[in-house]
Amino acid sequence: MGKFLVAAGAAIALAGVLLWAGGRFFPMLGRLPGDIVISRKNLTVFFPVTTMIIISVVLTVLANLLSKWIK
Repeated sequence: MGKFLVAAGAAIALAGVLLWAGGRFFPMLGRLPGDIVISRKNLTVFFPVTTMIIISVVLTVLANLLSKWIK
């Protein structure tokens, strides 16, 4: 249980660093075609649909490669 919590904490920290650095190295993320932005006077709603699909596919591929590498 302890090892799992340490690994989960490390994964969350790594995700935070990647998101922080991702804006510098990949400025197009969040501004892709298919990302929905609704702007009104006092309200802006942002749905990064395409960005989340791309991130999901990349993370799925990495998880599958990692699981095959560990076995």
